[in-house]
Amino acid sequence: MKQYQKLLLGFVLGIIVGLIGYYSFPEKSYPFMKTVTDLCTLTGAIFLKMIFMVVVPLLVSALMLGVYELGKGRNLGKVAAKSLMYTVALSVIAVMLAVTMTNIMQPGAGVEFDKEALAKNQGVISINKNVQLAQNKPWTTYITDLIPQNPIDSAARAFGGEIIAVMVFALMFGYAMSMVIKEENHPLVRMLQSIFDISLKIIDWAMRLAPYGIFAIVFNTTYRMGAGFLTNVAYFAAVVVLSILIQQLVVYSAFLKIFAKTNPWEFFKSCKEAYVYAFSTASSNATLPIALETAEKTLKLPPKISRFVLTCGASANQNGSGLYEGVVLLFLAQVFGVNLSIEQQIIVVLTAVLGGIGTAGVPGGTLPIIAILCVNVGVPVEGLGLILGVDRFLDMCRTTLNVSGDLVIAKLVSASVTEEELNATGSIDC
Repeated sequence: MKQYQKLLLGFVLGIIVGLIGYYSFPEKSYPFMKTVTDLCTLTGAIFLKMIFMVVVPLLVSALMLGVYELGKGRNLGKVAAKSLMYTVALSVIAVMLAVTMTNIMQPGAGVEFDKEALAKNQGVISINKNVQLAQNKPWTTYITDLIPQNPIDSAARAFGGEIIAVMVFALMFGYAMSMVIKEENHPLVRMLQSIFDISLKIIDWAMRLAPYGIFAIVFNTTYRMGAGFLTNVAYFAAVVVLSILIQQLVVYSAFLKIFAKTNPWEFFKSCKEAYVYAFSTASSNATLPIALETAEKTLKLPPKISRFVLTCGASANQNGSGLYEGVVLLFLAQVFGVNLSIEQQIIVVLTAVLGGIGTAGVPGGTLPIIAILCVNVGVPVEGLGLILGVDRFLDMCRTTLNVSGDLVIAKLVSASVTEEELNATGSIDC
């Protein structure tokens, strides 16, 4: 079997076996299931941690090398500008699509629930604490936090919200390298290339465990939630999934066809392994190594561009997250009867686009951003308790769109920069 087929099989079997376990072998009646879920937790954790442990060295080395190679010529400014242009364009379209679909389908109309019980939900309490901490920070802190005082410390806390700071450091360091290092085959460049190659080797080991890790993760999710994780607040989930499908199959396809002159269906088929990883892990950062490999080996994109676009995009290009934030904000506004004017909905679009860019590329990374946006437009944060049961499944869906968007932008940028321009050398123009 091919690797993506093994991953898909692990995912499908995880759902089937998990549902059988949930309805036929409840943990209260069958204590041995506790051991089974513990073993699955262990397997899934080993698989994910093998990937997560090399994300920082992979991201730093790939971004430094990408910026260094682009900066040697006159391409850094051009590639960065095109990447930003496509990121903003696709993000705005995604959020506007979300707002339009939610206004048309009205998934929050007529929803009834116990507000007092919802306010006592542990997930809601945790989210509220995060919002209070964020509100106590002055706006200037958000800007200064982008520049790490200690890059090593920021790298150690990358998955605690400082991954963007690590990326800023890598961008600046790579750009400085392109200005200082003049000789070919410099030891520092060779070292970074070795770190990149070694990180990919460790990912190769993780890929051998991947089918079992994905089975374990999906089994545990299904066993603990039953079919509820697919049906809870089903109409809301349907709006999110439908919006994601339109963004993927219509918007991305149109951009690939018009601007990259590429058959979108062949492109999506080539990316299937990255999509399965993204869907299974619900993490853009965890999927980064697979996305880089797909871009360079399967799509044959120039490494200079793919490394720059994909490493930045893993945290900065979150089309799916921005789309999801737009749907959730309007859904909760409908639930609580908060009438948002056109002006307020425009603010929702803008804040969701920015929120998507600032979302951490890890499972559940969207919820803190949504909570802050809720406060900004006057929607009670407690409403997030309504979607916590289905959030994991939707997280898997929107992460797949995020990763797909990164690969699409890498292709669009590659198609707009000629090989001669890419290999040109000279003074830096950015």
